[in-house]
Amino acid sequence: MRLILLGAPGSGKGTQASRLKDHLQVPHISTGDLLRAEVAAGSELGIAAKEVMARGELVSDEILLGMLKSRLSRDDCKDGFILDGYPRNVAQANALDALLASIQQPLEAAVQLEVPTELLVERIAGRAKAEGRADDSPESVRTRLKVYNEQTAPVVDFYRNHGNLTVVNGVGELDEVFTRIIEAIDTAASVG
Repeated sequence: MRLILLGAPGSGKGTQASRLKDHLQVPHISTGDLLRAEVAAGSELGIAAKEVMARGELVSDEILLGMLKSRLSRDDCKDGFILDGYPRNVAQANALDALLASIQQPLEAAVQLEVPTELLVERIAGRAKAEGRADDSPESVRTRLKVYNEQTAPVVDFYRNHGNLTVVNGVGELDEVFTRIIEAIDTAASVG
């Protein structure tokens, strides 16, 4: 299964991706983790990314796509993967489509975890308090959600227009949400 998990910060993407990885027996690829691993390994792309981050800038789509291409070419991705945190905008979605076509690994499903804004704020604020993080105040969370809605939410429409988006209610017990996701990807696999 080649799957993208979409959703606002606090929607449960990382938690569910970790569970899906075990269930589907495919790797969970988080671009944040990928970026940190490449920097730590001192790879050519990691060095380029480290220089960009040291200047306080965002890593370019080109560097991220290069890292993804390298990661998706590994043997453990031959049966699929779960992408979490990418694509973040429509340009990245188009670039990812082109990359997946070039390696003959077309996307099978995009799942959007839908959670009401106030619950997202509550979840992230609770997580921040538990982890002792001051950067996740309700105000900063609302700002992050605004940025998400402006930049990343159009990616949902991109996949909806391509016919491979399923929206899943991300509210409920972990097992309930997990079951909904499994049902969504099983339906996508039987249709595709």
